[in-house]
Amino acid sequence: MSTQSYFPVPPGVGMEENFLSLDDILLSHERLPVRTECSFPRLGFLERSSDAHDIPEGTKMELPLWLSKGLYERKRKVLSVDLPKVYKEGWRTVFTADPCVVDLHKMGPYYYGLGSQILHFDSPENSDIAQALLQTFIGRFRRTMDSSQNAYNEDTSALVERLDSLEKALFR
Repeated sequence: MSTQSYFPVPPGVGMEENFLSLDDILLSHERLPVRTECSFPRLGFLERSSDAHDIPEGTKMELPLWLSKGLYERKRKVLSVDLPKVYKEGWRTVFTADPCVVDLHKMGPYYYGLGSQILHFDSPENSDIAQALLQTFIGRFRRTMDSSQNAYNEDTSALVERLDSLEKALFR
């Protein structure tokens, strides 16, 4: 019989979400850069840098992932989502060269989760982002597994603090 008072709920896989997972709840609050494609009357309070009552068309701002997904429609353009800098071409090149040198936790603890959620939004770079996520994970997996197998003989705290939340779950 288990004596745990809380049973951890695993996060959703890929583009799926698990609303009972603490990791997925925190992931859904990650902020995305967006640009409004129409005006939003009486929602000026969402734009922190302005005292306006409305949000005009073309305003650039950051919204949480859950709100961006709720407002995004393919047929009727309400807002467009820009890629966060870590998923743009420059960073994808760095990850292709050597994914192990990047501190994913500093970039955002949900690199893989947010990357897979960004694929919901239409972007011409979606296939490149998906490929970069996969190759980054594969490139970092060997080092993570090697360190986890040799954790008895080494201090792995420096490695663990650089991992994404998904990689930390594998390390445990």
